[in-house]
Amino acid sequence: MSDSKQGRESPSDWFVSSRDDEERKFLSGSRENPEELASAGRIFLEFVRGFQRLGSLGRCVTVFGSARFSEGHRYYGLARQLGKRLALEGFTVMTGGGPGIMEAANRGAKESGGLSIGCNIQLPSEQQPNPYLDRFVEFEHFFVRKVMLVKYSQAFVVMPGGFGTLDEIFETITLMQTNKVKSLPIVAMGGDFWESLRRFIRGTLLSHGTINPSDLNLMHMTDSIDEAMTIIRAGFAVS
Repeated sequence: MSDSKQGRESPSDWFVSSRDDEERKFLSGSRENPEELASAGRIFLEFVRGFQRLGSLGRCVTVFGSARFSEGHRYYGLARQLGKRLALEGFTVMTGGGPGIMEAANRGAKESGGLSIGCNIQLPSEQQPNPYLDRFVEFEHFFVRKVMLVKYSQAFVVMPGGFGTLDEIFETITLMQTNKVKSLPIVAMGGDFWESLRRFIRGTLLSHGTINPSDLNLMHMTDSIDEAMTIIRAGFAVS
């Protein structure tokens, strides 16, 4: 009788994981070495799958934003128009691959004949890839997904969103601030949504010296698609 039939995991079982709780188990604390090695193997294979699927994207812009805005919302419309414009100017549009802002940006790119990419995440609520993707990869681990969204893009647009959007954009800014990646264009759109955050950054972080004045230049705020495209093009021109 095999180990698995006796209720024990065999080495061949180590790389088989539950869709819903693999990352939760991985981040739950110390475990036995075989379990840790199995997680490391799954994470490595997840990176490899991403590298294989996302190579050769050309000039790529990642759009971050909430999954909760539906068609008809002004932020959805803004993201859709942005996606159209990016595609018309020859940029690949990459998002997290889900609904809301992500769907809108992918939809706009698809409607204009551009390349539309999604890096979806497996969630207990079963977030489905939106229907406007030419290519997508599904990830179990948020941190692997974030690496892909940053690695293959040369500019970023952040639309209104929640904790996930803030996590993505602040990690991207931190990588630039610490010179882990070169400085790339970051554009925040949805002006009034970001106003309180802008005041906090200037009035609290800067005033307490936890960031430098030059760090304020890492992100540009505008609601103008024309201005956003100017910033993105300028970044590509010096990259």
